[in-house]
Amino acid sequence: MKVGRINFRSLFLFSKRPFWGHNLMCYDLDMYLGIDIGGTKTLIAKINDQGVILKKDKFHTPPKYSEFIDHLKNIGYTDVDYRAACVAAPGNIDRQNGIVANFGNLNWKNIHLARDIEKVFECPTLIENDAKLAALSEAMLVKEEFKRVLYVTVSTGIGYAFVDNLKIDTNAGDTGGRAILFSKDKKQMPWEDYVSGRAIVDRFGKKAKDINDPNTWKIISKDLRDGLVELIAIFEPEIIILGGSVGVYFDKYGTYLREYIERAHIPMVTLPKIIKAQRPEEAVIFGCYDYLKQNFNS
Repeated sequence: MKVGRINFRSLFLFSKRPFWGHNLMCYDLDMYLGIDIGGTKTLIAKINDQGVILKKDKFHTPPKYSEFIDHLKNIGYTDVDYRAACVAAPGNIDRQNGIVANFGNLNWKNIHLARDIEKVFECPTLIENDAKLAALSEAMLVKEEFKRVLYVTVSTGIGYAFVDNLKIDTNAGDTGGRAILFSKDKKQMPWEDYVSGRAIVDRFGKKAKDINDPNTWKIISKDLRDGLVELIAIFEPEIIILGGSVGVYFDKYGTYLREYIERAHIPMVTLPKIIKAQRPEEAVIFGCYDYLKQNFNS
């Protein structure tokens, strides 16, 4: 039985209480939905109450938002009564109203994402920045050792997020590497414009997975160092976790990156440990699950 079309997000925002519809209590359900909208690909997953992914699919993110919504209706995920859904989006998030102002490398503007996803899946829906959800997911995996976690995803663009004691800092990082500017070739340039996954392909003619030349990785490491030093000075993390399509190849350049950061000599700041994400391909999806459990598990 599908639950009625109720404005679940509004109920959640104002009551923080379980939701009811046609005598069916959403909190009784044991299935969650996670959607990770990327600049080129989208990952959707059905997750049980224990955090096990039961089903997942990846598809190319359509250029038109209307096509994206239509695709969600027809890929086999609307047959379940979900307890709640979480959608991860790049760009600036209006959490109060469920709106994404922009989607980074996608030409979608001022999208009522929470409302539209609720209509498709008929369950309460939260939205959050993709890097923030990945940060929460990875912070969960190191929580016994580290409390102040900086997550940086280097993929089509660059995103970052800070988690302190398993709480997402919603005031930091929505604009990602587009808002961190450096002087390059005598002009101000966003960090992600010269060292994101897309920028690496433009500069070197190869994706990160195909680069094996140490000198190329040294150049990339120096450029990654620029933004990381700024973020270390701002957040003073205990650990930095690198994810995304470039972060996953940390073993190829990690030694160079650590060396360049150490040379920066950031005053009065203890340099953090740097590791690659433990679940780089699914960090955002698991972050959706962790975020929903934090908000709907009382």
